[in-house]
Amino acid sequence: MKLRHFLIIGLLTLGRFTQAQEIKRNAIEVTGVAEMEVEPDEIIFNVGIKGDNKNQLADNEKSLFETLKKNGVKNEDIKFQSMYQNIYSKTKIFTKSFQFKVSKTTDMGNLFENLNQKWVNNINIAEIKNTKIADFRKTVKINALKAAKEKADYLLESIGKKVGTPLEITEIEDYTSDMILPKAYKSVRVSNVQMEAADAGVDYSFDNIENIKLKYSIKTKYEIL
Repeated sequence: MKLRHFLIIGLLTLGRFTQAQEIKRNAIEVTGVAEMEVEPDEIIFNVGIKGDNKNQLADNEKSLFETLKKNGVKNEDIKFQSMYQNIYSKTKIFTKSFQFKVSKTTDMGNLFENLNQKWVNNINIAEIKNTKIADFRKTVKINALKAAKEKADYLLESIGKKVGTPLEITEIEDYTSDMILPKAYKSVRVSNVQMEAADAGVDYSFDNIENIKLKYSIKTKYEIL
């Protein structure tokens, strides 16, 4: 019987302790927001080439690589995507697609002029990015957290209170535009006909590309002292 009494007393004590732990502390909940614009430093293009037969396609592929290399594109920045043969076409056209990456040092106008060839089937943008985007994201999130703390500080100070221990920190991704189309590319999906735009004074430089916009929110809850 004594053991049973001890168990009951122990359970009652634990229950009171749990209730005490569940007592809510006075807290303030605020959200901090931070933004940043980042200049792109890389563009990845999709390019498709064609040939009437496999030998011609191989020759055109060689010409493509020579053209890209002449314009400063490295071999490791050119990747094979796919190959296709239209067996239902009378001409049996063979096509092959690649991706290639250019940097801010690339002369975009000259590149597009050199790619204005009959064997180039299409060119379009796959991605526009900044190579250090991960570091910039961290910075924006840290700034958002700092903004939340600053907001809590001045709000509580206005009523004679202070910020205590952070109780909750929740990341909210509002908006991040990692892929931005520049004005010159928005209506340009290059083909043999459309590539004439390369000779029409269109600015294909990085200066004509909109910045990547990062925006993050951090929701926080602080104890009120």
